[in-house]
Amino acid sequence: QVQLVESGGGLVQAGGSLRLSCAASGRTFNSDVGWFRLAPGKEREFVATFMWSRGVTAYAESVKGRFTISREYAGNTVYLEMNRLKPEDTAVYYCATTRGTGYGIQSLTRDTTYESWGQGIQVTVSS
Repeated sequence: QVQLVESGGGLVQAGGSLRLSCAASGRTFNSDVGWFRLAPGKEREFVATFMWSRGVTAYAESVKGRFTISREYAGNTVYLEMNRLKPEDTAVYYCATTRGTGYGIQSLTRDTTYESWGQGIQVTVSS
């Protein structure tokens, strides 16, 4: 399994921005990548996905138009640019990768589709 390390989290005021990074150690990404988040008292939820082989992205409705998932050209890092942050975006954010590519969008919104996970990073948005 690939080792994933998230960075870039922190505390920000509502309306502000953060950029999360997910670095793959030891190899480049060559599978689909997703971001999920876990807020207190809630289940882990899908945020965004990058379909590596097709260059297609998908987002949860709650973040569409505010968040952008992208990749570094060399392929070692995936980013989640988060703009116009809201207090309800407060959560621990996780990046994850699948085994291989070719999954459908619906599958990529489910956390069970992913094989490797990062340790998570806290994002706190104050009102």
